[in-house]
Amino acid sequence: MRADEAMILLDDIALPIEEVRSIFEQFKEDNQVCGMVAMNLSRRTSVYDNQLGKSDELISLLRDLGSVNDMGSRWAVAKNHHTPPDVLEKLAKDPINLVRALVATNPNTPIPLLSSFFSDEKIVRDGLSGNPNTPQKFLKTLAMDSDKMVRLRVAENPSTSKEVIRDMLGDSDKDVAIAAQKRAEEK
Repeated sequence: MRADEAMILLDDIALPIEEVRSIFEQFKEDNQVCGMVAMNLSRRTSVYDNQLGKSDELISLLRDLGSVNDMGSRWAVAKNHHTPPDVLEKLAKDPINLVRALVATNPNTPIPLLSSFFSDEKIVRDGLSGNPNTPQKFLKTLAMDSDKMVRLRVAENPSTSKEVIRDMLGDSDKDVAIAAQKRAEEK
């Protein structure tokens, strides 16, 4: 099979997971095919086949894709809600900030690992501020972050406490204050 043929096959989310594995094994050095494998897994687990999360083969593929050179593949693994915590721990140290940011947003990321993102770059803090599992002590501090988008995500986070939301009602940025007002009305 050629790489272009593999790409066409991988576009089909009904392709049996064993065939996805076979294609990955044949082309694991090809970043474009790896990216398509990752996309196939993302599409089938996020929209079409929630039961696939129980598949040992899916977990095995996520583990393998978390170690490939292709940043897009690691990105897809970092955001996949079926990615095991040990793989997320490895990706939390990725040199690419977008990969770390997606680990920070993943609700599967272990809470102790979330604390490692607290002092990371803005894009990673932004991811952390939207994760419903981020501890309140971090949300409280992130609510005062210098970056508007970080504060906005805290205001929109369904886990942000009433106390923090109340404090955000007077935020200097109107979008943050409006988001806090909406959340205050929900609570």
